[in-house]
Amino acid sequence: MTFENLLDDSMIISVYTRKQAIDDGVLVDVSSVALEAGIRYPVAVTARVWHEYVVPDERSRPYGQSEDGRLWDLLWMFRSAAQATPGTLLMFRCYFIMEEKKKELVDFKALCGPGDRAEPVITIMMPWED
Repeated sequence: MTFENLLDDSMIISVYTRKQAIDDGVLVDVSSVALEAGIRYPVAVTARVWHEYVVPDERSRPYGQSEDGRLWDLLWMFRSAAQATPGTLLMFRCYFIMEEKKKELVDFKALCGPGDRAEPVITIMMPWED
């Protein structure tokens, strides 16, 4: 038996696609902004990244914090790190203003892997997320 035919006789029990994850809110598709930032593959962030870091809390909004600005910062830092470090797994950092001007350096993980049709896609997540 070769690696190529290892699963030939296997029955697939369940499949959860990237599209389903986006539809369910597990992932948030940010591909249009990523393309503007010069990232050519589709990009999604996990719900945790979106809600805890991209969407600012109400106390940070008066200090100029917005979803658009935070998302741009996240994608720009990813792009900069990806240009310097080739590979399918990338660790990078981004600063966010949290809770009334407190600056926080946050670690992220980005994974480039196959999408629903085996096309390259990028997912940005917290370091402990899969």
